[in-house]
Amino acid sequence: MKNLSRRSFITTGTVAGLGTMTGITSCKTGKTETGTTNTRNHPLDGVTREKIKITDLKVTLLSCELPPEEQWYLDWIPERYKCWKTDSILVEVSTDQGIKGIGGATQYGGPDVVKKYLEEVIKPAITGKNPFDIEYLTCGVKQRGPMVGWAGVDAALWDIIGKSKGKPVYEFLATDHAPTTKIPVYASAGEMYDGDIWPDNLIEEALKLKERGFKAYKFRPGTHWSVSGMTMTKYIDGVWKLRDAVGPDFGLIQECNAQWNMDQTMQFIPEGEKMNLIWIEDPVERMGPDAKANYRKIKDSLSKVKLSYGGDVMDNRFDYKEWIDRNAMDIVQPDAGVMGLTESWYVSRMAHLQGQLCAPHNWHDALLTAANGSLAAGIPNLMMLETNQTMNPLRTDLLKEPLVPKDGFIELPNKPGFGIELIDDVEKRFPFIEGRYDRPRP
Repeated sequence: MKNLSRRSFITTGTVAGLGTMTGITSCKTGKTETGTTNTRNHPLDGVTREKIKITDLKVTLLSCELPPEEQWYLDWIPERYKCWKTDSILVEVSTDQGIKGIGGATQYGGPDVVKKYLEEVIKPAITGKNPFDIEYLTCGVKQRGPMVGWAGVDAALWDIIGKSKGKPVYEFLATDHAPTTKIPVYASAGEMYDGDIWPDNLIEEALKLKERGFKAYKFRPGTHWSVSGMTMTKYIDGVWKLRDAVGPDFGLIQECNAQWNMDQTMQFIPEGEKMNLIWIEDPVERMGPDAKANYRKIKDSLSKVKLSYGGDVMDNRFDYKEWIDRNAMDIVQPDAGVMGLTESWYVSRMAHLQGQLCAPHNWHDALLTAANGSLAAGIPNLMMLETNQTMNPLRTDLLKEPLVPKDGFIELPNKPGFGIELIDDVEKRFPFIEGRYDRPRP
């Protein structure tokens, strides 16, 4: 089996400039109120339960329309739908102690549908309950859609727990190691494929992100190949141009959106190894009876480059379980905005026990960055945190003190809960716009 030690992985130069992090340690038993020096088995092990009740839940939908030049294509859809706006689902949970927690959920469940589910199903279920019963109340998402609302509640309850105990959320999650508050991040973009200028548009974007201090860049395979007529031979030539432009020490990550077949993937792997990519993400179909065996075959064909299975299609720890046990990937990518922060913590710990790394999926807004950032800080097998670099004011302008990358890192605040505060008049600044976020290309 390949050595998955983060120390050896980073010091080999595969991820340039991220610095040395501690190696993977094993989970030990023990109890402590702080959890920063002694080990625990669960985030709330040894944490004194407070007498506090949930009194209300409020859901606010937010939107921001993107200017035409910043709209991007959903390249995994043959019809080339265009993302013309971005949404947020703000969940606020109030308590009888005057403590309010905030959280967010992925917009892909459909904001209005998720809001309805939160108000009609979740609110009655949690009112009068103690936030410290978080695991029994939220307990993961069975299937995405309206139920992603539970992810927003899970985050809000952790925010309440942190505020009630006067500690950052990540201190609870770090059960057997000191939390990492300076989170290494990578720029996730490569979505701007309008016109016939590929790969020059990728090269321009990557160089700008490198100049801003990012150490790694994730890019997509472009407009769906059934529409664009792209071939693997042509694609490999383009990615080599990208590698040559950014230099040998800049990290490159190939997102595939499950567009390729096994033959195309096996054609790409030898070149990806020569390019010294960090990882390949979702190369082939992720569903069906052959999916796990195909991913294991791909993984076994890689020597330097790692393989990930994207977290935006996994709904809970049980979806991940067999993939992890079969060692069908090197990196798990849970998303606190999809399955919830608690469930994502379990996924990362399951992977850790099998010697696998975690690079949390984090695409949407500042609310999800707060939750996924806390997850990243509180796990021992962190690789990097994703940070979306397509234009999104709900990511950059939603908080009074934005969680923005600097020199390839996001610094988390040392404040109770998530330590974040929304801007004033958030609903007036970002009024909700009805309709789907994607539209057919004209």
